[in-house]
Amino acid sequence: MDPHQIRMTADDDSLCEALDSANIPTLLLVLAHLTGDRAWLAEPYLPSRSIATDDNDTAGFPEERQAYVREEAFMFLRAWRDGQVTLADPPPVDDVAARVGISCGEDVPPEYDVSMAEEAGLADRDAHWTAEPPARRDDLRVVVIGAGEGGICAAVKLGELGLDYTVIERHDAVGGIWLENGYPGAGVDTASALYSFSWAQKPDWSRYFAKQPEILGYLQDVARAHGMLPHVRFGTEVVAARWDDDESVWRIGVRPTADPDAPVDEIVADVLVSAVGQLNRPAYPALPGLDTFAGPMFHSARWDSSVELAGKRVGVVGTGASAMQIVPAIAGVPSRLTIFQRSPQWTIPNGNYHRELTPATRLLMEQVPWYAAWYRLRLMWIYQDKLHPTLRRDPDWEHPDRAVNAVNDRHRRFFVQHLEKEIAGHEDRLLDKVLPTYPPYGKRMLIDNGWFAALRRDDVDLVTEQITAVEEKGVVLADGSRVDLDVLVMATGFQSRRMLSPMDIRGRSGRSLREIWGDDDAHAHLGITVPDFPNLFLVYGPNTNLGHGGSVIFHTECQVSYITKMLVKMVEGRIGTVEVRPEVCDDYNRRVDDAHAELVWTHPGMTNWYRNAAGRVVTNSPWRLVDYWKLTRDPDLSEFETTPAPAAL
Repeated sequence: MDPHQIRMTADDDSLCEALDSANIPTLLLVLAHLTGDRAWLAEPYLPSRSIATDDNDTAGFPEERQAYVREEAFMFLRAWRDGQVTLADPPPVDDVAARVGISCGEDVPPEYDVSMAEEAGLADRDAHWTAEPPARRDDLRVVVIGAGEGGICAAVKLGELGLDYTVIERHDAVGGIWLENGYPGAGVDTASALYSFSWAQKPDWSRYFAKQPEILGYLQDVARAHGMLPHVRFGTEVVAARWDDDESVWRIGVRPTADPDAPVDEIVADVLVSAVGQLNRPAYPALPGLDTFAGPMFHSARWDSSVELAGKRVGVVGTGASAMQIVPAIAGVPSRLTIFQRSPQWTIPNGNYHRELTPATRLLMEQVPWYAAWYRLRLMWIYQDKLHPTLRRDPDWEHPDRAVNAVNDRHRRFFVQHLEKEIAGHEDRLLDKVLPTYPPYGKRMLIDNGWFAALRRDDVDLVTEQITAVEEKGVVLADGSRVDLDVLVMATGFQSRRMLSPMDIRGRSGRSLREIWGDDDAHAHLGITVPDFPNLFLVYGPNTNLGHGGSVIFHTECQVSYITKMLVKMVEGRIGTVEVRPEVCDDYNRRVDDAHAELVWTHPGMTNWYRNAAGRVVTNSPWRLVDYWKLTRDPDLSEFETTPAPAAL
C-alpha cells in the first residue's frame, strides 16, 4: 500500500481502540511526520532504548504520557479524516535515520538516511530512463530463471521499464521456496513487516511473523497485480545456457519439468538473469542404507502431506531452521517423536513470534498514514545492521572459545539464561545436549517458537549419537543402538553451495560455471556478475545471504536495482555486452574473504552451511546492509569490458 494514498474510514470509536494498541515510538514518528512538528521527537517524548528485538510498545513512558500521545494522535487523525487539516510535507531525507534513532533510543548513523527513505517510500530506488524510453529497449530480450521472490522482483522492475522479458519457472505457480516448503509450522523468522518489497508493502499481515500460506499468497498477489503472470512459462525447466559469442546472445535450453526425457527447446535472449537462489535444491545426508527404509521418507522441503503421522514413530533428522518449526508443530501427534541432532543451535526468544495482529493494530497499519512505513523502519534497524558489530572477532578478547567479543558474550549469557529457564526441571536430560559450545551467530540464529517446550515432552527424544546407518525399520546409532521408526523426515537443508546446479551454464570461453566454481566455491562480483559470462546477472548469488539478521528481500532489491540500472546504461549507451573484468571480481572477492576472516562465521569452533570444504564462506555477505546498498547503488561501467550493440539495434 502506498502511504501517500491512504484514506481513513474508521469511526471515532474504532480509531480510539486502534490507538490504544499503538506502538508509542512509532506513533511519535507518525505525529512528527504528519504534523511537521519535530517536537514530538524531543523531551519529554524521547523513548527508552529498544532492548534486543522488543518492540518497546510503551516507549518506557508512564501511563499518563502514553495516554497524552494517543489523545493527541486521535485529535489530529480525526481532524484529518474529516478534512479539517492537511498533512505536512514529508520530512527531509537527511533526517530519516536520526528520527529512527530517536525512536529506538540510540544513534542511527546518517549513512542510513537514503536507504531507509527508500524502504519507507520517501525516496526512489528504481532504475529510470534518463529521457523518453528509447525505441531499442524493445529489442533487448531478457530471460529470468525462477519465479520466487527474486524472480518476481526482477520481473516487476523489468516490466516497469518496458523491457521484453520472459520468466522460466519449473513449477506451475510463482512463489519459489514458499511454494515448495509447505511443511507444518513453515513460516518466516523475519518480522512480517520487513518481509515485503519496499514498493509493495503489505500493511495487513495477520501475524507478526507470517506463516507460509500467507507469504505465498502475498508473493502471488504481487505477481498478479503487477502483470507478471503472462510473461511466465510455467512447468518449464532450464537445463543449460550457452553464450553464443558470434551472435552475442544466450542460447537457453529448456524442457517440460514433468518430462525429463522430452527434447530440449531453445530460447534466445540478450540478457540472462538467474533468480534460482541458494535454497532451492534439497540436501540429503550420505547415510548408508537410506534407500532401504521401508516407511515414508521425505525432505522437509518436499513434505508429503498424505502421510499420516498420528500414532506413528517419527524421526526428524536435523535441528536447523526447518526442524525448529516442524517439531513444535507436530509434537504430540506421533506416538513418539525422535530428533537426531548433529549440533545444537542458539535460539533467541521473541514475544511477537506467535502473536497475531489484532484488528485494531491492522487498522493502524492500513489507515494511519505512514504508520506501517515508520514501524518497518524501526524494525529495519532493530533486526538488521544494529547486530553486525557483535559478529566481529576481537583479537584481544580473552574467551574466543565461547564468544567473539564482549558484546557477543553478553548476548551469549542472555541466550543461556533463556535456555536454562526453558529446560528447568529437565537439566539432567537436556542441558548437555542443547547448550551450544560455539559463539552465538556462528550458525544461523533461530527463534524459539516452542522448541524447548517440545523437547520437554515425555514423548519427544533428542538424540545426539550419530546415525551410522538406516535400516528397513529405523536407524542405527554410533553406539550400536537402534531407534525404530515408521516415518523419516530429512530436515537437512539445501545444496546451498552448489549454486545454479544442476544447470549447465557456459560462458564466452565454453567453460561452465561448474568448472570454474567447482561444487562449492561460487564467487561473483557483488554476488551478481562473473567474468567470462557476458550479460549474465545473478540474484541471490554467492555471498549475498544475510547472516546477521534482516530480510533477504532488501538484498534482492539492491541486486535488481543494480541489474536494471545496468540495462538502462546498456540500452541508452548502445552497449551490446557487459562482462565484469576478472581483476575487479578477484579484488572484490579478496575483500569479501578478508572481511569474513574477522567475523564469527569463520570461527573454528563449529561447522555451518555457509562455508565450503576449504573453509571459505561462500553463501553469506560479510557487509552491513548499508554497505551492500552503497556497493550496488549505481553500476560502474569502468569495471566491465563492453562491446557496442549491433547496428540493427
